[in-house]
Amino acid sequence: MATAELAACLPALMLLLLVGVTAVDAVGTRLRCVDAARDAALATARGERPPQGHLPAGGTLGITAEGDRITATVSAPVYAGWRSGLRVTATAVAAVEVSP
Repeated sequence: MATAELAACLPALMLLLLVGVTAVDAVGTRLRCVDAARDAALATARGERPPQGHLPAGGTLGITAEGDRITATVSAPVYAGWRSGLRVTATAVAAVEVSP
């Protein structure tokens, strides 16, 4: 009897595991996006080139300047072992630094 119940609920357990792994990967990707956006905004505000090495795999970087503010936006896909179609985005803003 226990084998039949286990066989019946195994697909649900596998789906729950897949959702959990995807959620953990989404959080990790989000943290990498936040770090990359912050580094890019600060580097651009200092007049330096934004570091491309900090981007997550498959990530894109967009930088805009409005007045004395630099906005960096990083977007990256969430993989988690399969192409989920999810993307996470992080934005950071930094004030332009004026050298004396």
